Amino acid sequence: MFIELHLIQNFAPANLNRDDTNNPKDCEFGGYRRARISSQSLKRAIRYEPVFAQTTKAQNGERSKWMSRPIKKGLIAAGKSEEEATAVAIAFVKAYAAKPDKKNPERASVLIYFSQTEIDAIVNGLLAEWETAVTAAKDGKSLPNLVKTLIKQTKNRTSAPDIALFGRMLAEQPELNIDAACQVAHAISTHRINMEMDFYTAVDDLQDTDSDEGAGAGMMGFTNFNSACFYRYVRLDWRQLVKNLGDDAEAVNLARRTVEGFLRAAVDAIPTGKQNSFAAQNPTSLALAVLREDGKSWNLANAFEEPVRATQKSGYIRASIRSLDSYWGDLTTRRDDASHRLVAVWTDKTEHENSLSTLRDSHHLKFSAWIQAVTGALPAAVSEE
Repeated sequence: MFIELHLIQNFAPANLNRDDTNNPKDCEFGGYRRARISSQSLKRAIRYEPVFAQTTKAQNGERSKWMSRPIKKGLIAAGKSEEEATAVAIAFVKAYAAKPDKKNPERASVLIYFSQTEIDAIVNGLLAEWETAVTAAKDGKSLPNLVKTLIKQTKNRTSAPDIALFGRMLAEQPELNIDAACQVAHAISTHRINMEMDFYTAVDDLQDTDSDEGAGAGMMGFTNFNSACFYRYVRLDWRQLVKNLGDDAEAVNLARRTVEGFLRAAVDAIPTGKQNSFAAQNPTSLALAVLREDGKSWNLANAFEEPVRATQKSGYIRASIRSLDSYWGDLTTRRDDASHRLVAVWTDKTEHENSLSTLRDSHHLKFSAWIQAVTGALPAAVSEE
């Protein structure tokens, strides 16, 4: 089973996700320049949206080059000396995933995505073979045998919902790879955009304006921004999610909570780029969830291949909703081989609900009812998939 999520979200002036020149990311689509938010930015916003962990009731994974730190911390907490704990942690990470950084051996050369459960298993495994681990570390050797044993315990699965969703890849240890259960598209604006520029100044509070110091600004500069209504799309593979979490009854329960947490977090997630300067915390206007039995998922971005246009009576949100609704109607009418287990829509205001036509019968007034409709259609056991 597959779960699609289609979102319409309009932002006030912002620079949510910028490129290497500090300009808001953009792209060309349908022959017009569009605002863009990268999938990486959206994934991180979802992972760190508080409602995700609150709903899953499980600890998120961490992605860092400093994997040795939590291992060392666990060993010290177990009563080992800092010197030995540091040496053993470095030796383990070297064999587990990556060579150490040349400047700082506690820092790995690549980012490693790991869960707290994995850290606990590593610490316990090292403690059980402590003398061997210490001797190897002092001799400048890695710990390949212990690493192989621990890898078998977590091969291709994880206890962290975010790792199960977004996957993990380590070239040095293919057994630790986890296929992502979730695909996230780059968000694009439903309309053409023009880049705008803000000229800003900063006042020097202690500058004496009555002296030769003058009354000029203490600093000045430029920052680019835009305002855009985005179409966002994600696709979640339920079977892959359950497999990643352990493929048993407990995994199904966690997967159900993960889907709910993901839905809530995806709707609420907002990238953090330059929020102190723009405070563009604008909520989602439409959420469309589609559950399918097969893999014929639809990214509905082509609803906006021809950019929507604002009118004197309404801006981009209503026009975007109407375009999405119309495109959905055309696809479902002409593609009569598609299988939909569930279609559920939620909008943030009456005017947006009234912009629906084909999807009107699938509309839920309350956000909680929309969540319940989607999660209620999920399998309750592995055998029901």
